Order: sequence, then C-alpha cells, then structure tokens
Amino acid sequence: MPRVIKGITIPVNRAEGDLEIKIDMTDGVITDAWSSGTMYRGFETMMTGRGALDGLVITPRVCGICSLTHLSAAVNALDIISESTPPDNAIRLRNLSLMAETIQSDMRQSILMFMADFTNSQAYQHHFLFEEATKKYQPLKGTSVMDVVKKTRRLIEIIAIIGGQWPHTSFMVPGGVTSIPDTPKLMQCRLIVEQFRNWYESRVLGCSIERWQDISNLADLYEWLDEKPEHSKSDVGFFLRFAFKAGLDTFGTATENYISFGNLPFPAETTISEILKKSKTDLYDNHTPQSRSLISAGFAKGTTLFPLEPEKIREDISSSWFKPSSSAAHPFEGETIPYASGNSSQRYSWVKAPRYDNLPSETGPLAEMIIDGEPLFHDMIKNKGATTLTRQLARMVRPAKLLPAMTIWLNELMHRRNEPFYTSVKNIPDGQGAGMLQAARGALGHWVKTENQKIAQYQIITPTSWNASPRDSGTVRGPWETALIGTSVKSIENPVEAGHVIRSFDPCMVCAVHTLRKNSNNCNQQKNSFII
Repeated sequence: MPRVIKGITIPVNRAEGDLEIKIDMTDGVITDAWSSGTMYRGFETMMTGRGALDGLVITPRVCGICSLTHLSAAVNALDIISESTPPDNAIRLRNLSLMAETIQSDMRQSILMFMADFTNSQAYQHHFLFEEATKKYQPLKGTSVMDVVKKTRRLIEIIAIIGGQWPHTSFMVPGGVTSIPDTPKLMQCRLIVEQFRNWYESRVLGCSIERWQDISNLADLYEWLDEKPEHSKSDVGFFLRFAFKAGLDTFGTATENYISFGNLPFPAETTISEILKKSKTDLYDNHTPQSRSLISAGFAKGTTLFPLEPEKIREDISSSWFKPSSSAAHPFEGETIPYASGNSSQRYSWVKAPRYDNLPSETGPLAEMIIDGEPLFHDMIKNKGATTLTRQLARMVRPAKLLPAMTIWLNELMHRRNEPFYTSVKNIPDGQGAGMLQAARGALGHWVKTENQKIAQYQIITPTSWNASPRDSGTVRGPWETALIGTSVKSIENPVEAGHVIRSFDPCMVCAVHTLRKNSNNCNQQKNSFII
C-alpha cells in the first residue's frame, strides 16, 4: 500500500518576507505543493496620495538586497511619464550600479545560501566531496564563504562611490542621475571591477571569461570540467561535480514558460563589441524599450522565443488574501486591498499570481539565458530540462556576461566625463508609466499613475511573485510549486531536496538547513512540520 504523507509544512525565512511551503508526498516523492507568502507587504497601499517623486525614496525599502533595482524601476516609470530621455552618461552610471548589485547578489546567494546545503551532514556525509564541501562552504567558517563576503563587499563600494550609499540610495532621478563622479572615483571603480574580475576568473570560474564563453553545449561543459584541475576545483567546477553526483540535474523542473523584462539598455553611443551585444534578432526590435540592451526582454516557451508584450501581464488573486475580483487584472488596473477573513476558502498566500498570456512563467537568470539565446543553456534545457542544477548554474555564471560590460562603460565614462549626466525635468505630469527591468532574481515591474503631482496608483510585481505565485483561477500552480512535484525526498526528517529546488529560484533564504519534526506517528497518513 502506498505510504501517503499529507500536510508537510516547511516555513522558510527569507529577506523579502516569510515563505511557507506545504507539500504532500507518496512513497517519498512530492505529489503536490502550495507556496504561501505569510507576510503582507502593503507598499502599494502606502504609496497612494504621496508626492510623485516619493517612490524614489520609499520603494528601494521594499528589499534591502536589491534596493537599487526597485529605485531603477521607479525612476524608469517616471522617465516614461515625464517623456524624458536620460543622457548616455546617466545610462552608464545606472547600469554600472545595477550590475554591481546583481553580481554581489549572485555570488552571495550561490556560495552563502545554495552551496551551504552541501554541508548538510545528514544528507551528504557519504558524498565523496562532502569533506571538501565542509571546508569551503560551511556557514561563517568555509574558505569560499569568507572569501566571497570580502570580495562582494568591495564590489558593492561602486554603488557608494556613484550614489553615496548602499543600500537604499536615491541618486537616480527622472532625466538622469544626481551624481557626477570625478576621474579619480571612476578610476577607483575600474580598479575594483578589475580586481573582482581577477578573483571571479581564478576562484569562481577557474578560467578566463573568454574561455567560459566558448562553452556552447553540454559536451563542451563536460570537456571543460575535465580539461584542467583549475576548472574542476573552482567554485563552478565544484558545484557541477557535487550537483551531478547528488542528482540535482534530475529534479526541479518547473513550467516551460520563461519571462524577462530586459535590462541594461545601451547608450546611444557605445563601444560594446558585437560579442557583448550578441545576436539580437529582429524578434525583439521595436517591441520594448530594452530592445537595445545587454539583457533582452522577451518570453519563451521552452527554447522558442517571442517578443515581450506587456499588455498580456495579469495578476490573479484567486488564491491570495486580497479583496476578491471578478477577473485577473493588468497592473495598471489592479488593486492591493488585503482581505483575510476567517473563511479564507482556497486562499493561502499574500503573494498574487502574476500570469503572462494566462500562463505561469519562471523568471531569473535561467530565463535571461534562454531569452538571450545563450547556446549552453538552450542545449541544457533540451537535454536535461530546467532542473535545479541548470537554474543555479545560470546564476553562478551570469557575472561572466556583466563584468566585461562594466569595464567598457567605465572606460567610456572616463573619456566622456564632460558630457551631460542629467536632462532637466521640471515636474511630473499626469500620466502612467511602467518601469520594467530584470532584477537579480528576475522580472520586476513598477506600474505608476500620477495625477496633480501625486501618485494616484502604484502596483509592484516582484520576481518572487512570479516564481512563488500560488494557484490561479484555473488551479494552475506557480513555477516553484510545479518544480517541487516529482522531487524525491530521501529523509522526511531532512527534506534537503525540497530546499535545493526552492533555493535555486533564490528567494533570499537563510544559508543553513535546520529541520524540526513536530508531529510523528507510523500511520499511512500524517501531518508534519519542518523548518528548512
């Protein structure tokens, strides 16, 4: 008789709020999952009626990890409303700060949060790399842990140099930026980037960025891994060896739909090479403001690409604790009115369910790689699927794309420092604008309406909303609810496999895995509660 276990609750702490996962299992395999955001944010509500520029100060506080991307989304919306075009130098400074924040997030998530699970003795004490994993990734002690904290702390100084502080800087304004760094400060930023790149190539990749970019398929990846000891001993190499052996390439596949809002627009005049620009096909031309950008905007079904059509975005609240609505609404028309009565029916989350063309869609580094046409990840999707391994690898190697662009734009700033950094914007007229971009964790959007110099409406969709969305009106699961289905859990006392899946989406979880079993009996059906 199959052993059915229902109601396993996994509370997960994260920086953006509190997350709780509930799963059902049969014979050690997850058969159903519910993702519940258990904290009400309310930023949209508090924005209404405030001054049109207040979002530049308030919305970076939505998240202390990616505060700069919220500032960027807010200012992009106001740029659209005011019909202002930032000068090239402002675009370069905005891009540089965003890339520094993203790279810091990618490295810290990979080393401090994801790979800390490899030191879980209950799960991996017999893994042939466990002893080495403990030396490198043990929380607060591992050599790679201490190294990445130091190196990323130095990298994030770029934002403080450009914008005065991090987090919660406000140097971006409609029409450009408020800071004009002098040549010594730009040289300091360039030195920081050069030093970080040297560390990233030697310790994280184990090779030059150019060598990594030569990898175009799985066969190339296996060849690279065995090519030199430096490759296999690097953080990426270690991750691949450990993850393949642990089977992380066999579970965690979510929806086949991927979405990217694009980011890092090119200045009108830039020396970025065709290699960095990549093969931006006509598919994206004239569809979004990010069509000339380092990270493309778009939508993908599997590896089939489509242009992004923002009007197809809807927010479904059928399973969310918000005032009931007759149908899913576009963010410009949506409301965020809390509604949590005693009779909540099928509602189980404070997170809404964003949908694109009525489809749940994964976002994040993997979505970017697919929509940008990166051949390695297209091949991995076709041969392995969007597994836990594939998703996490995309995050670890994304800096290889960003670091060269940082150097180029810093050099351009040094040669063009006498050119404008700001276009005057006298006031914010009545109107509406959508600030849409890729944050470290995926597609972020701020939809803003202004009237009489005040905010009339404000709606935010975060990357975690896409990935952690609950069921919609058609009872279709969100991306990581789907990704959990089919995952085998070896030990019910230590469901580390479920943690791997969720952490591969990067919901800002704590590093260490702790499991607490509250209720236990030997019945075929039982309820359990865990903390991961």
